[in-house]
Amino acid sequence: MTALLTAELTKIRTLPATWIALALTVVANTGLGILAATDAVRVATGDGEVAVGQLGTPMLAPVYVFIAIAVFAAGSEYQGGQLRVSLASVPDRTRWFCAKLTVSAAVALLAAIPAVLPGLLVQHGAAGDPAAGRAASDLLTLLTAYLLLSLIGFGFAFLARGPVTPLAVLVILPLLVSTPLNGLFPQVTRFLPHEATLSLLSRAADPATALGPGAGLLVLTGWALLFVGIAWALIVHRDS
Repeated sequence: MTALLTAELTKIRTLPATWIALALTVVANTGLGILAATDAVRVATGDGEVAVGQLGTPMLAPVYVFIAIAVFAAGSEYQGGQLRVSLASVPDRTRWFCAKLTVSAAVALLAAIPAVLPGLLVQHGAAGDPAAGRAASDLLTLLTAYLLLSLIGFGFAFLARGPVTPLAVLVILPLLVSTPLNGLFPQVTRFLPHEATLSLLSRAADPATALGPGAGLLVLTGWALLFVGIAWALIVHRDS
């Protein structure tokens, strides 16, 4: 099993998308942290002008770059017949899938630390926030959100047999689907992954779609388990 885990780690480590996504996420989160700390940018909303740091969707936006790490880890298996080679090397499909899932989740969790920490340090430090406990709590919550969204993308990549569709759908969903759907069915919108994540972070854009942080965590975990479970079933019964 150790050799299998090492092989999967090597695959992720050698993917250019891994390092590009991480670098872009660090830059984006750091920039947003500066804006949030200085209130340099304010956005007009229905309630007047609001500092960008108080808006959930812009502050969460870098995660949709970050999830490319897990999405490409899974989706790259469908490029150039790599999946066929992987399954030929490890005939036990469940064992292979568990190894890939374990490594992808571990990499996503570890990579999320440098991805979000600089932005948090800038935001709390520049604002003179003395509550170190708040910064630590924000870090843990963000790491959880980044991990669970990465697992959704990971499972989605197996479902779509590639990385492009999951990234496109997960980016488009909060931008083009959630807004009109919220006007019609807010009770449904609140259970979508993006809105559940905002609730987990206590940054829901609309009280009508807000869940408590605990409920947001449960919903987001449910989505992650659903997509990972579908991916496992497809690897066992469909893909070759």
